[in-house]
Amino acid sequence: MVSAIVVAAACATATTGGPAVAQSDGLAPITDDTIGRANIPVGFGTLRQDDIAIRIELQGLIVRAIPLDENLIRLLTPDSYRALRDLQESNKQAIAAVTRRTGGRAPDLWYVSFYGVQPDVHFSPMELVITSGGRDFRALEILPLSAGFGEQRLTQRETQSAIYLFDDAIDLDQPLTVTFQNVRNDDWEQILTRVERERALVRARATRPSDH
Repeated sequence: MVSAIVVAAACATATTGGPAVAQSDGLAPITDDTIGRANIPVGFGTLRQDDIAIRIELQGLIVRAIPLDENLIRLLTPDSYRALRDLQESNKQAIAAVTRRTGGRAPDLWYVSFYGVQPDVHFSPMELVITSGGRDFRALEILPLSAGFGEQRLTQRETQSAIYLFDDAIDLDQPLTVTFQNVRNDDWEQILTRVERERALVRARATRPSDH
């Protein structure tokens, strides 16, 4: 695991123009034709993190899981996109190490946060399971983003977060299930409808002539 860093999960309002993001080892290539069919340009998305987050509520605890797939996070507001790209950039060496261990196949990255609703709540990070295509996926590795993540305890209104690295066989274009401590969330199919709508809108915005 890499050294823990504190990351602000909140995202600001969209700004004009797209952020300049450099390509890094261990990350998907950052180009406008990245990863096939979406071909989503940077800087035109309007979705918030909550619009693509899978949320699980347990007694005293809220879990949020967000896929960090490039074609997906480009649909977010520019500041949200930049924040999630920065998480990957900050951990690129650890991500690259896992990529080498898996034979050069870049892992699927997810941003996962745990929020304490009640005082002194225990959570077990490895209990998060993603079910996709009839397979269950557990994290290959977890990279903490906040100090104290390894203690696996939350005070009230405290957030602990990490990047989860999974096998690259998770299919985000199909319904999937996220389970934590036997509580399931099947909302991804509904989120996909929102995502496809935004993809069409982003393409329209990108091709619209600029007003002068």
